[in-house]
Amino acid sequence: MIDERASVLAPPKIRKHAATRNWRSMIVRKLSAFAYYERSTRGAAAQGDIVADMPLFSKLFGSSPISPIREHMKTCEGSVLALVPFFDAVGKDDWDSADTLYETISDLEGEADQLKRKVRRHLPRSLFLPLPRTHLLEIIQVQDQIANDAKDIAGIMLGRKMAFPPEANEQLNEFLQASIDTVAIARKVIDDLNGLVKTGFSTQTVERIEKMLEDLHTAEHRSDILQIQLRRTLYEYETDLNPVHVIFLYRVIDKIGDIADDAQTVGNRMMYLIAS
Repeated sequence: MIDERASVLAPPKIRKHAATRNWRSMIVRKLSAFAYYERSTRGAAAQGDIVADMPLFSKLFGSSPISPIREHMKTCEGSVLALVPFFDAVGKDDWDSADTLYETISDLEGEADQLKRKVRRHLPRSLFLPLPRTHLLEIIQVQDQIANDAKDIAGIMLGRKMAFPPEANEQLNEFLQASIDTVAIARKVIDDLNGLVKTGFSTQTVERIEKMLEDLHTAEHRSDILQIQLRRTLYEYETDLNPVHVIFLYRVIDKIGDIADDAQTVGNRMMYLIAS
C-alpha cells in the first residue's frame, strides 16, 4: 500500500507513478467485482433466472428501475382519486356505493403494496445503478403511504358511517381536491425521473423538475391553508354532532392533509436525487 503522505512529499515524477498505480488498483478491483458479477449471472442463467444472452450493457447497469416506480405512483394516485366519488356517496348517505368505492380503494392500495414489494425484490444492485438504490427505496416507501392514507380515510368514514356536516362539504371538497392536485404534481415529477436519467441529469431537465417541485410546494401550502379553514368550520358545528364522530372527523382531516404532505416528501426525495 502506498503511503499517501509520502506520495505527496515525493517529487512530481514519483507522485505521477503513485497516482497511476492507485488508478490501476481501483480498475483491478472494479474488474474483479465485475468478473464475480459475470460468474453469478451466468450461474443464475443456468437456472433459468436470467436470459443467457442478456446484453453486456444490461448486465452492467441492470434493468431500468424507473418504470415500476412510476407505475406504483400512478396506482397510489388512483386510490386518492377514488376518494372524490367516495365522499360524494357519503354526502348523499349512499353507503352501498361508498362500500363499493371503499373496495376499489382497498384493491388499489393492495396493488400498490404488491408493486412496492416487487420493486424491493428486483431493484438492481448492479455496479452502475444510475440512481442511489436507497433513495429509490425511500421514494417508493413514501409513495406507498399515500395509498395507505386513502384507504384509512375511506375505512374510518365507512366504518363509523359518519359524514361531515353539510355546511362543511364545499370546503371539504376543495381541501380534498387540493391534496389530489399535490399528488398529481408529485406523479409528474416521478414521470420525469426517467428523462432525468436518460439525459444524464442535464441542466434543462433538472430545471424543469425544480420548477415542478416549486409548484408542489405551493400546492402543499394551499392544502395546509384549506385544512385550517375546514377545521375552523367543523369547530363551529361540532357541538351539534356526535362527540366521538367529531374526534374521527378531525382525524380524517389530518389524513387528507397527510396525503399532501407525503406528496411533498416525494418531491423532497427527488431533490436529494438531484443533489446526490
